[in-house]
Amino acid sequence: MAAIGASPLPQKPPSHPSPQATPTPPTPSARSPLFRAEHFVWLTARVLEQRLFAYHFLRGGADPVETALDAHLNDDGGYGHALEPDLRGPVSQPLHTAHALRVLDSIGRCGGQRVERVCRYLTSVSSADGALPAVLPTQRGYPVAPFVPIVDDPPSELLATGPVVGLLHRNEVWHAWLFRATEFCWRAVDSLERSHPYGVEAAVAFLDAVPDRPRAEAAADRLGRLVREHRLAALDPDRLDAFPVAPGYAPGEHHFPHDFARTPHSLARAWFTDDEMARSLDFLTGEQREDGGWPVRWRHWAPAPALEARPMVTIEALRTLRAHGRAVG
Repeated sequence: MAAIGASPLPQKPPSHPSPQATPTPPTPSARSPLFRAEHFVWLTARVLEQRLFAYHFLRGGADPVETALDAHLNDDGGYGHALEPDLRGPVSQPLHTAHALRVLDSIGRCGGQRVERVCRYLTSVSSADGALPAVLPTQRGYPVAPFVPIVDDPPSELLATGPVVGLLHRNEVWHAWLFRATEFCWRAVDSLERSHPYGVEAAVAFLDAVPDRPRAEAAADRLGRLVREHRLAALDPDRLDAFPVAPGYAPGEHHFPHDFARTPHSLARAWFTDDEMARSLDFLTGEQREDGGWPVRWRHWAPAPALEARPMVTIEALRTLRAHGRAVG
């Protein structure tokens, strides 16, 4: 990983250097976005997000991230224990497990026996069409965000299935369940006519990694026209009143080009002009608060979930800015 910020001053080597000494992390420039975010993370984040921040920006190792993630692992191979902050309680849920896969993917550990076990869990909770529900009825009785419905027979959802299938394809994971889940995602993406931002983001996560690239590019081109036609992306942060917030979203919960195209290699990047993307990234940079963290734009319902989500959002903002070539350190 490339160094972030200025290098530390040279130090006199110890008399008996250890061959396994931990390298000194790069020092972010004082008051840079990264410097301020680091203070915020050490002040507020869970151990998992502290380890993730260290991995992505301070040359930390992947093993400590996996160890912190294991605290959320259940015997059934799924993840729980409020890994996704809006779902409290110990029980495994597809949304928690999808979050775990994102963590493993971000540290290059999305494979092997661990992911094989995750796939067995996903098979056990998927519906007949191979798709995942977002939340199983086992969540009932534990605290949960009021905007998360819990029903006895939860529907198959692209929102839950698309990002998981995309991650597994990107990491060349092959499992019998994945074939059925991929077909579900294709049907769901092809049938999208009027969606909402999170639904489109789930579709992009699938299309960015699915092996059939010509079909993915054609589907993404259609989705891009849908996003612009229905003004799902706020293209001008100075005129947010011109872009409607989706029904059921929090007031002001707009989505921007960088939310759809988190890297310049995403198929969604072609949906936006260079100027539109630059304005979006400028807006993201300016969203950093005085305490060093980025805000949670979705609906707040309890103090703990909001507190736990902000470091996650902060790390994602820094990674998005860096992926698009913006200096953060």
